[in-house]
Amino acid sequence: MKTQVEIRVPFAALENDYLARREAIDAAALRVFASGRFILGSEVTAFETELARYLGVEFVVSCGNGTEAIALMLIAAGAGPHDEVVLPANACVPVIAGVRLSGAKPRLADVDEETLTLDAASVERVLTPACRFLLPVHLYGGVADLEGLGRLAAERKLTLMEDCAQSHGATYYGKKTGSLGRAAAFSFYPTKNLGAYGDGGAIATGNALLADHAKRLRQYGWTRRDFAEIEGRNSRLDELQAAILRVKLFSLDSENEQRRKITKYYDQAFADLPVTRLSGRPGSVPACHLYPVRTEHRDELRQHLASCGIETAIHYSLPLHLQPAYAFLGHARGDFPVSERACETVLSLPIYPSLQEEQAEAVAAAVREFFGP
Repeated sequence: MKTQVEIRVPFAALENDYLARREAIDAAALRVFASGRFILGSEVTAFETELARYLGVEFVVSCGNGTEAIALMLIAAGAGPHDEVVLPANACVPVIAGVRLSGAKPRLADVDEETLTLDAASVERVLTPACRFLLPVHLYGGVADLEGLGRLAAERKLTLMEDCAQSHGATYYGKKTGSLGRAAAFSFYPTKNLGAYGDGGAIATGNALLADHAKRLRQYGWTRRDFAEIEGRNSRLDELQAAILRVKLFSLDSENEQRRKITKYYDQAFADLPVTRLSGRPGSVPACHLYPVRTEHRDELRQHLASCGIETAIHYSLPLHLQPAYAFLGHARGDFPVSERACETVLSLPIYPSLQEEQAEAVAAAVREFFGP
């Protein structure tokens, strides 16, 4: 029987993001337009300084998008064509694309069942003498196993990097993700917790040499205009996006808290249902970027929710080792079973700061209705 609750619930509501801070966003945009400076000006410099302070790192270098942030971070850390980077098999394509853009080779590993983040035991099994970097992804806004991976990195002399595209503002024993490895990559894609109104990315690090190298890489390898000491590329955050991100950074913590309240509500509503919810890692405070549930009846549940006016998404439908573009890695179905099962069963429910109480209630009611009394 179809739910009687007739409330439309979009998966995202980016227009609300703007309307909630319209005056401040408009003022920031007009400030940029009036300045006549649109690339690598004072807004970018200010945003980098403010984000570095927020994260508790010394340096932030902005760039064009999150994929290039991964690539520039790895290149600046010394990655080359003979080096391998270990990353989770259930990550989204932009992660492996960033590794490939760096010139390094991806080495896939499986994830753990409870958090769906990179599993240290699986990493240890796939390590080769060419592995130099670990790239855990703080998927869904949770925190990866930094303790286990950090210990493994120290034992095997590997460099630990972070992919923080989904973990803006998450903490691990009081420290922000993005400050817990040699360097970290961020995406500011519009749907992120800290999202621009276009593409954007950044690298965070406490290493001055890495930051300086990344800064040169993002603009043709220049140390001054028209003087390239190294080969670089064009990957710059524009002034307008930086100004918008400065406005939004101010409310990131309060909006993350709202995401956590919605997560708590869903957790309580689904506690007795036959769905698997992700576990939080001890010592962590998640950013709750997404709210995934896992069920053998994922597709049927999604269809039911759609009939109730509730939009959902799948993050992600196919693991990296089964993507046609990466068949050259030589993997087959069964190589990373936890990642494969996750991709077959995971469904993301609506969660964002402007989600209204009655909308969250409608989601919970429709999910409960699907599984019966």
